[in-house]
Amino acid sequence: MDQEDRIALFLDYENLALGARDHHGGRAFDFRPIADALAERGRVVVRRAYADWSYFDEDRRMLTRSHVELIEIPQRMGASRKNAADIKMAVDAVELAFERGYISTFVICTGDSDFTPLVHKLRELNKRVIGVGVEKSTSALLPPACDEFLYYDRLEGVDVLPVRGRRGRPAARPTEPQQPGQVDREPVEPVEPERPPAAEEPARDADALAVLVAQTVAGLQGSSDGEVTASRLKRTLLRKDPTFSESDYGFRTFGELLRHLAGHNVVELAEGPAKGDPEVSLPEHGDQEVAFALLRTVVAELAASGGPVALSGLKNQLRRARPEFSEKKLGYRSFLQFGKAAATAGEVTLAWSAEADDYLLTPRQG
Repeated sequence: MDQEDRIALFLDYENLALGARDHHGGRAFDFRPIADALAERGRVVVRRAYADWSYFDEDRRMLTRSHVELIEIPQRMGASRKNAADIKMAVDAVELAFERGYISTFVICTGDSDFTPLVHKLRELNKRVIGVGVEKSTSALLPPACDEFLYYDRLEGVDVLPVRGRRGRPAARPTEPQQPGQVDREPVEPVEPERPPAAEEPARDADALAVLVAQTVAGLQGSSDGEVTASRLKRTLLRKDPTFSESDYGFRTFGELLRHLAGHNVVELAEGPAKGDPEVSLPEHGDQEVAFALLRTVVAELAASGGPVALSGLKNQLRRARPEFSEKKLGYRSFLQFGKAAATAGEVTLAWSAEADDYLLTPRQG
């Protein structure tokens, strides 16, 4: 238990509840998916929700069953209820950060950018901060400030309904004079055609994922002598993009994602210092050797007819020969960096030409 993260949970409840109802087809907010997601990250020792609970009677019962402490912020004449709740929540969070040193993680559930200074202050106090918000009602300023940001809509157990427009009342049809002997009939309302179900959100680009992971592994390998473990890689990806989640790419776990990339020769996995935390590295052979050989071949063909080959435009020549070529998948931040690596490996020569105002490449001799 001593190794578990102690978590304090603070909910700006009005922001969450109204955001969920507005963007989830009127469906009520459900606290359980958030509780389940946090149970996977540590032990929640504080749960507090802030609102004027006279507006959320049913929600109050649901939260009480989940052992959430309800902080009442009553609406007062001439006062801003919203600001009162925000200020009370921020003060309580900072106070708890000073008084309970064993709490390592604060979870701030809101999409309101007004809480960004609170996030900065908690991180300044060496606390990890996880944000939770409804995607379409979350300010773009808040997720980058957090160590990790969870969109409520993407949590396991949240069923998002397509938002349908309100049905308008059918236009009244003009009444026709009744003929003698005609039987009264109820007017028939026009039937509104069924709308096709909303298309599922497409999975994120797998190629972009391969590029992101390869670049991150390369950066970690270049910035330190220590091994790059899966847990360290995941923490770094979250620092780059706090909204990163392997589930957005169709994977159940981060380990499953890494095994997929290893199967496509993007990374290599080896036994790490702890069970279940493998070491991750870029392939020393395979695709990199193929890419170097491709560069050498293309440069040789172009140089045979026109002398040294300029770096500018060379990448397009490689893609004509191999459309799937990408130096970023190999961990290189730029095509120039890839060219320098190929030159270091002896595949080509690379030199700056002031006359051409570009790098020039020639094929390896012999």
